[in-house]
Amino acid sequence: MAGNTFGKILSITTFGESHGPALGVVIDGVPPRIPLSPDDIQQELNRRRPGQSAITTPRQENDEIEILSGLFEGKTTGTPLALLLRNRNQRSQDYEALKQILRPGHADFTYLAKYGIRDPRGGGRSSGRETAARVAAGAVAKKVLKTLGIRMYAYTHSIGDISATGVDLSVIEKNPVRAADLTAADKMLAVIEQARQEGDSVGGIIEAVVKGCPPGWGEPVFDKINAKIAHALLSIGAIRGIEFGAGFAAAKMKGSQHNDPFIVHDGHIRTASNNAGGILGGLTNGGDILLRVAVKPTSSISQDQTTVTVDKQKITTGIQGRHDPCLCPRLVPVVEAMLAICLLDSHLIQQTVTGNPDAS
Repeated sequence: MAGNTFGKILSITTFGESHGPALGVVIDGVPPRIPLSPDDIQQELNRRRPGQSAITTPRQENDEIEILSGLFEGKTTGTPLALLLRNRNQRSQDYEALKQILRPGHADFTYLAKYGIRDPRGGGRSSGRETAARVAAGAVAKKVLKTLGIRMYAYTHSIGDISATGVDLSVIEKNPVRAADLTAADKMLAVIEQARQEGDSVGGIIEAVVKGCPPGWGEPVFDKINAKIAHALLSIGAIRGIEFGAGFAAAKMKGSQHNDPFIVHDGHIRTASNNAGGILGGLTNGGDILLRVAVKPTSSISQDQTTVTVDKQKITTGIQGRHDPCLCPRLVPVVEAMLAICLLDSHLIQQTVTGNPDAS
């Protein structure tokens, strides 16, 4: 009931705070005999870690993974896989002046209302740093899904008013905003840099596509695959909305425009278009799963803002410290991770439905 666990057969439980000794994740339900090395996980963590470029927080955390259990001679054992990331570059003194201040856009007030106590150092459990544990777990899920021919790609679709006009998956890791359009990436970078110089922040949209997912995954009614994915992605603190396929544009379309005609392609039943985003009736249809998520501007900005203290005194404050002027670049691997965790859990559930341990 505490809300720190996600998944049914494959479940992850994250723990730790931004300025505590460490954070980590326990993954239960990982299939046995999957080849896995620390490097498999470290590669994904390196994509999310802070200090990557001038447009990310300068906090320096190597995020070096420690595998505590569930691995023997380079293969998963089927028992809980425990992963640990030690915090080594905290500057908790940056938050000393904020102990009594309820920061605009943060979870200070709501955590205090729920628990009667809060950790003011970087937001504690509500900090975006918690997502490092998700990325570590997602790396494991990605490794398993790769054996099934399933891959997911997330990329920055827009920053502020600047949107990509094309998608080239090969350039995502070749620009600091992780856009799939190099021309748009330069313009996005300029928008982020301007916000940073103004002591402000900017939001954007991340698009993601899953390729190779077979039809039939997901559970009807309450556990539709799109509902499960929405749960996974909306649990990321900075995400404020999600749409699949045509998304909100479907509200302006007619049925004759929105319906995806069925065709036979390479001997498989598929759809000629993808307005449904690869999902029909809450189940995958064998096409690409296509979605977009809205990312809010970073709440921590150095511009003066009005707020109140815990004892209800009105004040004006600016948030000092080390913060990202835009969250999209570092959220890209987090979106991929949560998709991977969600889909691997769906795969394992599908195996129980078909009664075939090798079923896709």
